[in-house]
Amino acid sequence: MLVLIANLGSTSFKYRLFDMQAGDGRVLAQGGFERVTDHGETIEAALAELESSGVIASRKDIDAVGFKTVLGRNLSGCVEAGQEVLDALDGFAAVAPAHNPPYAAGIRQFSRLLPEARLVALFETAFYQWVPEAASRYAVPRTWHEAGIRRYGFHGASHKFIAERSAELLGREDVAEVVRSLYQKGPQAVGTPLRVISCHLGGSSSVTGIRNGVAIGTSMGFSPQSGLPQNNRVGDLDSGAIPYAMKALGLELPEIERQLTKESGLLGLSGVSNDIRDVNEAAAQGNPDARIALDVLVHEIRRWASSFLFDLGGLDALTFTAGIGENGAPIREAVCKGLEGFGLKLDPEKNAACRATEAEISAADSTVKVFVIPANEELVLAREVFRKLS
Repeated sequence: MLVLIANLGSTSFKYRLFDMQAGDGRVLAQGGFERVTDHGETIEAALAELESSGVIASRKDIDAVGFKTVLGRNLSGCVEAGQEVLDALDGFAAVAPAHNPPYAAGIRQFSRLLPEARLVALFETAFYQWVPEAASRYAVPRTWHEAGIRRYGFHGASHKFIAERSAELLGREDVAEVVRSLYQKGPQAVGTPLRVISCHLGGSSSVTGIRNGVAIGTSMGFSPQSGLPQNNRVGDLDSGAIPYAMKALGLELPEIERQLTKESGLLGLSGVSNDIRDVNEAAAQGNPDARIALDVLVHEIRRWASSFLFDLGGLDALTFTAGIGENGAPIREAVCKGLEGFGLKLDPEKNAACRATEAEISAADSTVKVFVIPANEELVLAREVFRKLS
């Protein structure tokens, strides 16, 4: 089975073609386009690129297309991408404006260009379907909740990969198998509990608590704008700040929304950049605003991780993934600082040497393992498409 994974942004399109004959996934080709203005033309160009390169003899060779859809109104999980998915994406387009419209457009285009291929959507919220209600509800009137205002959680494919891979690294094949079959069978009982906290740290970041391969809660809530401070999005903010800013700063709601989603986060705190590499450099040169931006990020990671530590009743592994998590040794060190009393002890040399590669970076006498696990969301999606259609 050949599965094409389509990653659609508001102005970008990236793809990977997987051979899923064995079920594990082998990348046959990958590519991408930036500054996209017409996704239809771009998808057509990508298919032509695959044909001209000889990777496929014809576009008819593609058996399925997988979409890492973000947020659907009244819909989650791993589902075939028909009209129900399009309606769900359109229903929450205003909540995820940078993600939902491109994916809806992409599904429509692929349906037209590859009429014989099966289309499958894996929602980023799918990994959180079994989060306890107390961890997903906001303290708002019931009418708000019934309108769909609740904690959904995002980066689900990334955290699911961490759940499976960390179980494998810890020798817990029973838990790894639960993760693999999660969207087909749901949570399954295992022996000794396995407790993992996953830190997906990148341009957008989140922390998720995982028990026996299943999420128990996450830092992101109703929209991708919540949780930790993102590269240029605010993260958590007291709702009372918005009406106050309207009065004190003379701002209308659309401008407040623009500033909270475009000029906040690391950019708003540092005044330097939304790229943590630039923020790190400025902090090293003595810029106090850049320094506080890094400190706030670390504080929020630790705050959310510690909340899951209580819910899990202990910890077997702490993991780091995504761009910052895989490359940011100083951030990892700061997050783990002073946790020896919980059995977590970092190995400074291993941590400093680890960059964008899988590694255990905890000390030999640490009872809690610390792993760096490179993200592989496309592989997760390809595997789930294969399982869904098999």
